[in-house]
Amino acid sequence: MERKIYSVIALVAVLILGLAFFQGDQPADKSDLPWHIEHPTADTSRIFGITLGLSNTSEAEQHFKEVAKPILFKSHSGQLAVEVFFEEVKLAGLKARIVLSIAVPDAELSGMYERGLRMNATGSGKEITLTPDDIARVFTMPISSLTYMPAVRLEDAIFAKRFGQPQLRIRERKSGAVHWLYPQHGLDIALGGGEKPLLQYVAPKDFDKLTQPLLASGEILK
Repeated sequence: MERKIYSVIALVAVLILGLAFFQGDQPADKSDLPWHIEHPTADTSRIFGITLGLSNTSEAEQHFKEVAKPILFKSHSGQLAVEVFFEEVKLAGLKARIVLSIAVPDAELSGMYERGLRMNATGSGKEITLTPDDIARVFTMPISSLTYMPAVRLEDAIFAKRFGQPQLRIRERKSGAVHWLYPQHGLDIALGGGEKPLLQYVAPKDFDKLTQPLLASGEILK
């Protein structure tokens, strides 16, 4: 009986969140809505109060009112990248996880790796804990992309209503996930594949960095 009650509660929560996406109860700050994408210039995007290529992690912490967790990743191929995680934020009444990619010069990435305090192996490579000084440096560097992961699964129709039809759709051959691509906004919405939706925002000028790997490992849908 308790399991049934919990299932009903979870279903109601999903319906409420879906209704919020459909009806869009407009908050005082519309910039906290995932479909509110601004372009200060033709080559930049502003989402959730973050201007990609200009805003930094310190500014993101102030806006999200949450503590950021930075990690240096080393892939199996040896590629280094810094990402900053916000495990749970609440924007416009919707809970989500947010990941920021930081534009760290290659020369500095190598130094951060050498100075790393700890290293943990993961399925995709290695995670390196940064020194306090390197964390402080990362927090001043520009955010190159933002990934928004809602806490619940939502129907495709919800995204079509809020974002419109995508210019291109690509299905990953391996996972089956379908990417809805909006080059004019620098937006990639990944749906299906048994996972919750994932929205990745980049500056429009950087959109090829998203599409090229997808085209190499997926198929275009008509």
